[in-house]
This record gives sequence, structure tokens and C-alpha cells, in this order.
Amino acid sequence: MAGVTIEGVVEHGRRLGRELGFPTANMAVPDSVTAADGVYYSRVEVDGTRYDAMSNLGSNPSVGGAVRHLETHIFGFGGSLYGRTLRVELVRKIRDERRFATIGELRAQIARDKEYILELKDNTMYLDLTMPYKVADMSLAEWGRKEIEIAEHEMPGLMAVRRKYGPQKPLEGVRVMGSLHMTIQTAVLIETLVELGADVRWCSCNIFSTQDHAAAAIAAAGVPVFAWKGETLPEYWWCTAMALSFPGGKGPQLIVDDGGDATLLIHKGYKAENDASTLDYEPSSYEEEVILGTLRTILAEDKDKWHRTVAEWKGVSEETTTGVHRLYQMQEAGELLVPAINVNDSCTKSKFDNLYGCRESLADGIKRATDVMIAGKVVVVCGYGDVGKGCARSMRSYGARVIVTEIDPICALQAAMEGFEVKTVESALPEGNIYVTCTGNCDIITLEHMEKMRDQAIVCNIGHFDNEIQMARLEKSGAVKTNIKPQVDKFTFPDGHSIFVLAEGRLVNLGCATGHPSFVMSNSFTNQCLAQMELWQENLEVGVYRLPKHLDEEVARLHLDNLGVELTHLTRKQADYIGVDPDGPYKAEHYRY
Repeated sequence: MAGVTIEGVVEHGRRLGRELGFPTANMAVPDSVTAADGVYYSRVEVDGTRYDAMSNLGSNPSVGGAVRHLETHIFGFGGSLYGRTLRVELVRKIRDERRFATIGELRAQIARDKEYILELKDNTMYLDLTMPYKVADMSLAEWGRKEIEIAEHEMPGLMAVRRKYGPQKPLEGVRVMGSLHMTIQTAVLIETLVELGADVRWCSCNIFSTQDHAAAAIAAAGVPVFAWKGETLPEYWWCTAMALSFPGGKGPQLIVDDGGDATLLIHKGYKAENDASTLDYEPSSYEEEVILGTLRTILAEDKDKWHRTVAEWKGVSEETTTGVHRLYQMQEAGELLVPAINVNDSCTKSKFDNLYGCRESLADGIKRATDVMIAGKVVVVCGYGDVGKGCARSMRSYGARVIVTEIDPICALQAAMEGFEVKTVESALPEGNIYVTCTGNCDIITLEHMEKMRDQAIVCNIGHFDNEIQMARLEKSGAVKTNIKPQVDKFTFPDGHSIFVLAEGRLVNLGCATGHPSFVMSNSFTNQCLAQMELWQENLEVGVYRLPKHLDEEVARLHLDNLGVELTHLTRKQADYIGVDPDGPYKAEHYRY
């Protein structure tokens, strides 16, 4: 099994590898490693340099070995590693371990293995469909499974979906790809889709949001998942492409998207297969440069991949505001290729996940990252949509004085009538101690803003993308960057004042904490399951849809017993009086909760 990383201390062995002409770094193998014994093409990092290698995982039966261990011959490395901690990534298994009759036969086979691996590494395909998964550490799977079991009790909506639809298998054999934060809560969603019959592949939608124990547990359950916390951008887009690549050269038939990255990759790839010059433009950011490079690499390997994908793609359900904006933009431009369901604007998503989820997870992220006292501080919340409302209420509940910034007069009036000050970012700079962006737009906090902030100000984002804060300009400015700990960086400007940026400007609640609580995510993910079934069972025209009101009410209803809620029931007379069915829906489609 490839895609496994084994970490351990290099021990003294019997020096047999050196005698054979292939010196090895020998490591004990934890009992938790489930990879099959055999010879692997592997990779090792030593002092910041990455080396190709070949590894034998097993007990060395040819020389009477009995204890399982890992021996790694590192190509082009001649130093001593004894006593040092090494991480060995098993990239691809090339053969089983076996017993040889003589040392000479063993030496000859090792030489052939090395020759094969050297050839293999020079011809390795970008998308390796022999790789069952790629996660940080499979030894975390048991921990992940325990937390998944706890989360299931806090996610009544998803469990009800399993009970109601599981026996019918409405997604039997359907290839479902997900690009959504690989957390414990998402693990419950994934296993619900599997229970509905789906063939699932998954990646995260943010480089910092994966919970490695959740990813390991899902991989151990047999679902191909490509995600780990702290991915580089090239790794992130490789993970997305891998999750989009099913065996047999096929793509997904349905997608669960969060932020629209999977949808974006398919649409841009499809256009590039029609005209490769669509990739020949100056990227506006490093991430866009990576996206273009990813698509060029895939195009060189497989010139029809995205057309094959689109031919069987029935639709996408989108989780978040930013991704929904992308869908409507593509629809207006006539570029949308498939039907899409806007899950974000289901009331039981946006009025719960966005509002109540952020109300709890924002403070969790800030406090885990900085341990700062919020009471008495001035917090500037940029944007007063549902996310902003949750953030502003959260910070006020901790004793902060909250200033809101807004472009929309209706939202600004709402904020003012809730008792919040409403100013511009520029006006708030002399006062602000903590800044939170939650607009879904770009350039909300600029380099010029950060240059004028108070000393020790904290800057973070809870919108989907990091461009709400001008991170690229900050990184290239004269400010000196000091990493305090993972996802916490201090920037010291030439005038001597410093600011702290959390999660490199990405989602603070997932980068610095664990995201929203399970219960509120049950609302969102129940909507996702209903949307996936709707897309598969209905032949929708290309366009952007929302789930009907009766399903929104059903999602809410599924969560009431868990909270001990007793609903009042309309009499027939009362229902007739207001012109509704006694069983709902109770509000018109245009009603704003």
C-alpha cells in the first residue's frame, strides 16, 4: 500500500546492506503501520533536501530475519544517519518481499529493483491512480475513529439520512468526489454518502483545514482521501486532481464542493482541452500560477481527461458563499457546464452554519492561536452578513467592543440597530486590536492598513480565501516575518510596530482550531446529502438551483429532538386561516428568516 509515511529513529542494523553494496537506514516499524510488506519506491528528506530512495518493508526472510522493520537505501546520499529521526514516504510498491536462495541472488534482485525505481521515478505520472490514499499519518486512524463516533451522536440529521435512505442506496455505484475540509464532521458526511451507496474520493478545500486523524480514519475505512494539514499549494492542487481521478480514466459523476475549487479545475481544464492557449496568460497570484501549471501537466499526460469527466458529470452541490458566487458568475457568462445546487443559501445552512457556527469557532481559533484576552479589546469585524453577524456577536459576548465595516446600507443599519459601531477600516485603525475579515471579497485589509495598525494587532480571516487580506503584498513588503508557531506569524514593520497574522490569512477557525461544532455542521451536511440525491435522481437543466422549502424545514425538524424541542401543531382552522398545509412549508419562498 503506497501513500504511507513512516517516521522513526535510524538504528544500527547488521550492516548487511553495506556488504551488499546498498547501505540502508534501518528503522523499527510501529504496529500501527498497515502497509503490505515489500519493496517500495520511496522518498526521504534529509536536512531539507529530498532524496529518491528504495525501501524494504518486512523481516528479511532471505537472511533469517524475524522482526519487521524498514530498510531504506537513499540514492545519492553518503552521510551517517544513526540516531536521527527520519520520515520515509512509501510512494509505490514495486514487488513483494520474498526469500532468495543465496546472497548473490538477493544482491542481483536489489540491483534490478534500483534500476527499475530509477527508471520509474523519471517517468512517474503526475496522477498516480495506483495510490490508494495520501494522508499524514495512518497511526492516527484509531484516534480519528473514536472522535467520529462521538460526532455521530452530535449529527442527528446525517444519522437520520442514513436510517431513512441507507437501505434504498439511492447513490448506488455513483462516483462522488468531495472537495471540502477534511475534518471529523466531514468524515461523518463521507460515511453517510458511502452508506447511500456512493463510490467516494475526497480532498480538503484548504491547505490548513485537514484534521490528520480524521483523514487517517477515512483512509483506513477504504475511502481514497488525499489530504493533510499544512499542504503546499502544489500539493493542494495535486490532491484535488487526484480526488477527481477515479479508476479507469473516469471522473466523478457528482461533486460536493466548498469554495468551488474542484468545479474551477474541471471548467478550466475543459476549456484548455479545447484550446490550450487559454492557459497562456500572466497569473494574478502564486496560487493561480500553480493552478495553470497543474492543468498544463495534466493536459500533457491526458488530453481528454476533462472532456471524459464532463460527459458523465451530473452536477455539483456548493457549500459556501464564495463558491456560490463563482457558480452564478459562470452561469451569467454562459460557461457553467452542469446543474448546480446552491446549498449555502438553504436557510438551515447559512442561518445556522454561517451564523451560529462562526459565533463559536471564531473565538476558538483566535484563542488557540494567541491565548489573548478578548474582553476589553476593540474587535473590527469586516462584513455583516451571516458570518459577520455571528462573529460580531461572539466577540461582544466575550466583552469586546465591536466595530463593524460594511458596504451594504441594509447590513450596516442592522449592525447599528444591534448596537455596534459602523465605521470604515481606515477610521477604525487607531482603535482596533483584532481584525476579522468575513466578506467573501478581496483586498478588505490592505498592506497600507496593516502598516498603520496598532502595535501587536491581530489580523485574521474567516472568509473562504486568503485574498481578503493582502497577504501577497505583505509577504513582499519590508516587514520582517517571524514564525511564532504553526499558523501564527509575526510581521515587524520598519517603524518597529508588529502585527500577528493567523493561518496565513486563510480560515482562522479551521487553520488554528477545529472549525464549527458537529451539531451545526449536521445541518449543512444533511443539505449536502439531499442535494446529491436531487442531482442524481432529477434530470435538471444546466443552472443554479436551491433546495425546496419543504426540505429546508425537514432538515431543521431532524435536529429538534436532540435539543428537546416541542413543536406546536397547527389546527386545520389555523392552517386554513394563514393559507398553509398543517405539515408545512410554513413560509413563502421569499421569506427572509
